[in-house]
Amino acid sequence: MSFWLNLPRPIIGLSPMDGVTDACFRSVIAQQGKPDVSFTEFTHVHDICHGPEKCLETLRYSEGERPIVAQLYGKDPERFYLAAQVVCELGFDGLDINMGCPSKSVASSGSGAGLIRTPELARAIMQAAKRGIEDWADGQTLEQAGLKPARIAMFERLNQQRGDTSPSPRRRLPLSVKTRIGYDSVTVEDWVEQLLLESPAVLSLHGRTLQQMYRGTADWSAIARAAALARGTTTLVLGNGDIQRLDDIAGRVCDTGVDGVLVGRGVLGAPWFFRAKERARIGVGGVRDPEVGSDVCARPLHERFAVLVEHARQFTQFFGAQQFHRMRKHLGWYCKGFPHAASLRAQMVRVSSVEELQALLAEFHDRPAAVIDLPQAEPTEEPSLLVSRCS
Repeated sequence: MSFWLNLPRPIIGLSPMDGVTDACFRSVIAQQGKPDVSFTEFTHVHDICHGPEKCLETLRYSEGERPIVAQLYGKDPERFYLAAQVVCELGFDGLDINMGCPSKSVASSGSGAGLIRTPELARAIMQAAKRGIEDWADGQTLEQAGLKPARIAMFERLNQQRGDTSPSPRRRLPLSVKTRIGYDSVTVEDWVEQLLLESPAVLSLHGRTLQQMYRGTADWSAIARAAALARGTTTLVLGNGDIQRLDDIAGRVCDTGVDGVLVGRGVLGAPWFFRAKERARIGVGGVRDPEVGSDVCARPLHERFAVLVEHARQFTQFFGAQQFHRMRKHLGWYCKGFPHAASLRAQMVRVSSVEELQALLAEFHDRPAAVIDLPQAEPTEEPSLLVSRCS
């Protein structure tokens, strides 16, 4: 049975974001308050089948994140067939196909949101992935599928790195799709009807077209129409876009009829976002908890900084000190919604180690107490985003 059917309703999950929701960030989120489901950053099927081992870093995960879904992208059905079997071998709980990334380098090649223009190819990719999952579940080995021993050894090392040396149980993973409501205009009905022909377990919709990128506001009325199309089928629909607070969720679910939501940018700098998700679910029944929204943005400053330092420590353990520059965007995202946050955020771009981070925060704490202990206001500015290829 698909794990999706056992999740509470509405489902409240973490949206995949390339360059952001890496294994470390997801692990920190799981420790601070787990979402109902998480997705990896997307991985190109070519990299799984032929790329260097460092490209497989996006497939790292920890047991504490479950249920965890691997997200793949590309445009070659045969590579999806092979990559789907690798996802199964790596012990993931599900496989998601990215058909929503608006990045020019991705979409112009025919992958990501580019697939909205080629629905027949999109369906062929889904069919190939399903065949891969079924053949693996029926006992086919990666070597029998055509992968070379040296590459299979890479996947074995990934499992060992996670501490898993036992073979993954042979089961059929649920296939899902994450996409957008259109390419250069809203064509949600035609596009969703095509995807539903392949009966994905879940269809996640970002309420913008590719052309919009992340500009303007998400069109939840289009998401509602998609949810109506899927009603009565076996496919669940999740909405995505502009959810900044947990108390946004009840209204979105009630207004659109979606089965749940995925939260992306609202989690940046707030890995505790999902801590109060049960109270957010109560709101779907018409009872609004005033503490839901405040739980997200008004963390005491000392708690926020403690999580920030722990995140940086874990990042160094995951990826090594030489990769610390990748952590800087996260450091900046933590600095919002309190006095002098912009000044501190500007200094974060120069931090190169946990020790430098601790020294900077100690200096910030040494400022007059009146500056530090002022009530934390809801942030009025959107943190600068370095997310280049999220869906």
